[in-house]
Amino acid sequence: MEHVARLLAGKLLKISAINLQPYNSFIWANGWNAPMYTDMRKTLSYPPLRTFIKIQLARLIMEHFGEADAVAGVATGAIAYSAMVADELGLPYAYVRTTPKDHGLENLIEGSLKPGDKVVVVNDLITNASRSLLVAQTLRDAGCEVLGIVAMLDFEFESAAERFDEMGIPFKALSTYGDLLAVALSQKVIVPADVAAFNEWHDDPEAWTPGDNDNE
Repeated sequence: MEHVARLLAGKLLKISAINLQPYNSFIWANGWNAPMYTDMRKTLSYPPLRTFIKIQLARLIMEHFGEADAVAGVATGAIAYSAMVADELGLPYAYVRTTPKDHGLENLIEGSLKPGDKVVVVNDLITNASRSLLVAQTLRDAGCEVLGIVAMLDFEFESAAERFDEMGIPFKALSTYGDLLAVALSQKVIVPADVAAFNEWHDDPEAWTPGDNDNE
């Protein structure tokens, strides 16, 4: 739903959960340089926004993956929202690590899921898809059926879409990179000339460096 997508993008920009610097860069956890940075945990400090995201993620699951038996969150960024969504839907919940913890039982899956369970994975962001797909494979290895993945924001990288397709896992997001740029432009957070700088990064995020878009 475009209305929800644009509304969420505006809310994220308003609280600086998304920061845009078209001629500067941040370093992402995956090592990429990027002219934008997201801190989705910041949304947890705003109760009305937190409730909005929870309800909309639950709606997304009901619309596209209504036969789900359980919800699984991607650790650590999606733990809070995935738990809230599972509670909203009245479904069992677990969260999944991408690497085993270094003590105790060294679990990857924290919670109780059964082989055969139909599971929807909740993540905060879809970037290069690595964490989402690691979690999906862990659940498959445990005998679960992964119905799909939902997230708050999809950066719409072609490589990520290809990886999801290769694993046969559908994914849905509340908002997208395109929605974000459109709202930022309409709210004058960025100017039209900035769009080309963002899109140059978006076309090849792994190779992009801050010097590529000097504003001369």
